[in-house]
Amino acid sequence: MLEPVRRVTLEEIRAARERIAGTIIRTPLVRLELGSGYPDVRLKLENLQPINAYKLRGAANAVAMLSEAERSRGVWTISAGNAGQGVAYAARKAGVPCTVVVIDKAAAPKKQRMEALGARLIVVPFDVAWQAMEDRRYPGLDGTFIHPFDDHNFIAGNATLGLEIMEDAPDAAAVIGGVGGGGLVTGLGSAIKALAPHVKVYGAEPETAAPAALSFEKGSPQVFTGWTHSFVDGAGGKSVFPRMWERMQPVVDGAFVVTLAQVKQAMRLMADKARIVSEGAGALPLAAALTGKAGQGPIVCVVSGGNIDLKMFAQLITEA
Repeated sequence: MLEPVRRVTLEEIRAARERIAGTIIRTPLVRLELGSGYPDVRLKLENLQPINAYKLRGAANAVAMLSEAERSRGVWTISAGNAGQGVAYAARKAGVPCTVVVIDKAAAPKKQRMEALGARLIVVPFDVAWQAMEDRRYPGLDGTFIHPFDDHNFIAGNATLGLEIMEDAPDAAAVIGGVGGGGLVTGLGSAIKALAPHVKVYGAEPETAAPAALSFEKGSPQVFTGWTHSFVDGAGGKSVFPRMWERMQPVVDGAFVVTLAQVKQAMRLMADKARIVSEGAGALPLAAALTGKAGQGPIVCVVSGGNIDLKMFAQLITEA
């Protein structure tokens, strides 16, 4: 039986920060120098985490909160790559066996990193993985399931990002994070709205997979019927789960949709101006900020990950 959804408290977020301090790094927040005519943008560089993605925060907290009985069964999760790396990293540190049900189109470097961290991979199509996330089970796996976004302790770990952002950019007017399942923006909103309710918190999604924007438009959790796979593999779900809508809606102000061309341009801009390697999902917030829809700033854009094949990265920024 699932626990009812409840809001993540500031006390839980601060406790999570202490709990994961030895596993994650406090990532830098840097200004992106764009010149006149552009919004004031700062980048929160989660691509510099040990697994090159923010998911380590939530995974480390979720694994640390498991009981000995839960750990003894081993853990498993579902991922396009970054959550799997986070859970595998945290599980290895805790001496716990880990299995990842991984989406078949996940980038090769992500799969390789999960295996290098000791995870056993079960490769499945996106539809199968998404259904398993909804069902919270997969045939043949009976270990302890760590949901990659619909998990209170995972979100509390993600929310530590919000604490750091408000300490390093107390003048922020808006914060933007990519949306896949909603765990990142819910975490950001949980911390930021508790500390500074006036700061806007937005999600960003690719045009090929934008159920959160549709859900905010309709006022209820929606299925995105036109879903298609793209290089933005770390974000963009097929639907907003009702439980995640319940978590997200009170602490997130909305979601922006950006084109794939805008994502490529944002990836190129970060590489050109700041020598930052970002995967597609990590560039969604900057792409959204550059539309002007979040205002003139200061806007903090969470570069959620940098796990991308470098040949693919070079191709995408060349196309931009």
